Amino acid sequence: MGAIEEIYEDLDADVSEEEFREAVEAKVEQMGGLADEETAAMLIAHDLDGGEVETIADIEPGLEEVKFLGKVTGVGELRTFERDGEDDEGHVLNLDVADESGAVRVALWDEDAIAAEEEIAVGDVFRIKGRPKDGYNGTEVSADRLEPDDEATIDVDIGGRVTADSLSMGQSDVNLRGVVLDTGSIRTFDRDDGSEGRVSNLTLGDETGRVRVTLWDERADAATELAPGQSVEIVDGYVRERDGSLELHVGSRSEIDELDEAIEFVPDADDIADLEIDQTVDIAGVVRSADPKRTFDRDDGSEGQVRNVRIQDKTGDIRVALWGEKADADLGPGDEVFCADVEIQDGWQDDLEASAGWRSTIAVIDGAEPDRGADSAGLDEFADGSAPERSSSTESDDDRDSGDDEPETFTGTVVQPGEPVILDSGEETIHVETDADVHLGQEVTVRGRRDGDTFLADDVF
Repeated sequence: MGAIEEIYEDLDADVSEEEFREAVEAKVEQMGGLADEETAAMLIAHDLDGGEVETIADIEPGLEEVKFLGKVTGVGELRTFERDGEDDEGHVLNLDVADESGAVRVALWDEDAIAAEEEIAVGDVFRIKGRPKDGYNGTEVSADRLEPDDEATIDVDIGGRVTADSLSMGQSDVNLRGVVLDTGSIRTFDRDDGSEGRVSNLTLGDETGRVRVTLWDERADAATELAPGQSVEIVDGYVRERDGSLELHVGSRSEIDELDEAIEFVPDADDIADLEIDQTVDIAGVVRSADPKRTFDRDDGSEGQVRNVRIQDKTGDIRVALWGEKADADLGPGDEVFCADVEIQDGWQDDLEASAGWRSTIAVIDGAEPDRGADSAGLDEFADGSAPERSSSTESDDDRDSGDDEPETFTGTVVQPGEPVILDSGEETIHVETDADVHLGQEVTVRGRRDGDTFLADDVF
């Protein structure tokens, strides 16, 4: 066996031996005698083997070249631009390409871009060779060559209206209807080209589940313009993965349309009694108590805020710490609430505590408490037999006029455990009349009524 045959045998590429020999001969002629057939064969083999990746998820900007198989899930518009210092116009067209592992945007240039506008359609499968780089919305590949592959099968759904639980990696042209559960603030960042980008998030829910939505640049304003409870339709979104979860992204090609129809969200929550430390879970229940919001100074000198609420379902209760923007959530006793992506941590006196950060979802919704019986406003009663209190937002005018008859809650640190118990919240110090056994330094919440300078506590927890 000759050197060319040996090199071809070791070659892991979809090319016939005849094609390989023709490429070697062309390489020898191209190099003008500077390389013999064996050297040329090694160069061709390196060109054919180099950059092969198993899946789109393996593509990284640091790679010099990649070759991969993908299905076209979206075809962009042909754009024309002027090149610096040249009279000829340039052309570019972007393809959204996906496999079962992920998706990537592929840029075609000039003649390839012009041809693609007429010849490439959604659903086509190609073997693609190109150079990866950091792009506008993640990794992009600047294509050098596309070869159709009619035999390959890639299991990726394309376009159409979907539900929250049917989203899959690599989908584009996605239309999704849902109800806004939670919104976040707009954040800015610097791009590599020096321009400023904008991004925000909201959470959508439908009858099948929920999904986090990432809004880019001009679409980021929707997070501040939409209110929880508003039904919307995302038009022409695309699915990406972040931290192991799927997200629906909304860019310049996408639209967000408000809907008049009501879309039902059915929460799928974990039982509070079954929660374990270090889990990230979804919980749902009724707010049993809500503490005032507190501010604190971080080590970097910035100011943070936190608010604690206690949520109970039919199986148990847990304190939920709402951090940052989540502390501004309008929650009160009796509200039904759904808390998604909260982290279970060690709390006070070895109790478990749920921590709700910026990636969590906090939504007040009717029907959040599963199996709540005939009471459409919440639980008929808690596990101990007591009824939930109602939030001030649902009280009648007569209830609000009752003044001193309404119970009050206060949270603070025990600075004196004796008689009376003295609590300090950092903003106020109160004397509490209670028989409860508390300890110095313990953070407790009391519920009751004020009588002059004394707080008469009915409950301490």
